[in-house]
Amino acid sequence: VRRGRRSVSEAGSIYERFEPGLVPPPEAGGPALWFAFRGERMLVAGGRAVPRAAALDELGLPPARQHYLGRYAGAPCFAAELAEGEGAPAGHTFSPLRPLFEALSEDHFVLAGRAKQIVDWDRDHRFCGRCGGPTEPLPNDRARRCPACNLSAFPRLAPAVIVAVSKGEKILLARAARFPRDWFSVLTGFVEPGETLEEAVHREVFEEVGVRVKNVRYFGSQPWPFPHSLMVGFTAEHAGGKLRLDEAEIAEAGWFAADALPKVPGRISIARRLIDDFVARQG
Repeated sequence: VRRGRRSVSEAGSIYERFEPGLVPPPEAGGPALWFAFRGERMLVAGGRAVPRAAALDELGLPPARQHYLGRYAGAPCFAAELAEGEGAPAGHTFSPLRPLFEALSEDHFVLAGRAKQIVDWDRDHRFCGRCGGPTEPLPNDRARRCPACNLSAFPRLAPAVIVAVSKGEKILLARAARFPRDWFSVLTGFVEPGETLEEAVHREVFEEVGVRVKNVRYFGSQPWPFPHSLMVGFTAEHAGGKLRLDEAEIAEAGWFAADALPKVPGRISIARRLIDDFVARQG
């Protein structure tokens, strides 16, 4: 696999600003950032900001469970699970995570995704998947262990590939059956057991639209918390075949010129970055 012309991480790693951690410091050192979830919805201040408080109790929301994430720009960060019946305090709302994709800063959205996955993992592994007994958090690792059978559960990621396929001066874009009628993106799919990332690119493109690809190049990656994916981006070129859609997955697909694109994903997504990279190379 050859590396593409541009990496998604050119803007710099979040770890230049965020220091992960497991054990909260004895002294908080100022208000913390709280990524608090009531079911699938996150608490948001003013519609566009992550709440800040020394403790969630200050907002009248005692957490059912909370997890220290680390420090962002010096501020402690916590993930929290709230009880289903909790109401939003004044000046705050509960929002699904996906609409916050455009509302939050990129760093805060990444941290919100991390927090959501940790909250979900902790909730879903309170009991052992092998023997059914209650599990306990490990003190020095992000893991839960069953004291009865010693099975450990760590947060899991589901790797998925996302690929921009070009054919001369056109890019392959598709509308998934679940997308709105005017919304197109590049192709994506989960990696199967026993499969390399490159093999997943070839298989997914052929399964979804019936064409073969060549010159597969790594582009970059992006965590995608819907629900717990890691999107691994590639570029590729058309190697042969006419479009033949898997109608269960793909409603429409076509080859689009850079100056005649349909509605595409927002700029924070790796899908959009792949499309923008194609457009830039046409100039």
